[in-house]
Amino acid sequence: MRNDKNQTSEQLTIGQLASAAGVGVETVRYYQRLALLPVPVVARGYRTYPRLLAQRIRFIKRAQELGFSLAEIATLLQLEDGDDRLAIRKVAADRLLQVEQKLEDLQKMQKMLTSLIHECEATAQTKACPIIHAIADKGSIP
Repeated sequence: MRNDKNQTSEQLTIGQLASAAGVGVETVRYYQRLALLPVPVVARGYRTYPRLLAQRIRFIKRAQELGFSLAEIATLLQLEDGDDRLAIRKVAADRLLQVEQKLEDLQKMQKMLTSLIHECEATAQTKACPIIHAIADKGSIP
């Protein structure tokens, strides 16, 4: 079993790094072009990456899943790199506000759809189902 020091200093090829992070090689290159990952070290004619970058890549993917843009992720990564914590808090607070607004919209949509479903059940076949009309009318559902 390797000790932690060897694992943190171990250098990987781009393919090994991609595999360790659970992404494709093109994803690693893309993140590098966006400066989300550092330029690799060239050793013995090969570009090598520290194994720790796999964790950074997994963070980027997870942050994307949570709805952060790559620009926001770049700002968040500055915290790890020792830059402005105030900017990091602002990005997180802005994202929280977006999430809260989206939740509010989803709650409105839930209420509207619940109402429309009940109305559709109540009208049975006597008149057109209001769900179709409400969806066609852009202003009815948020």
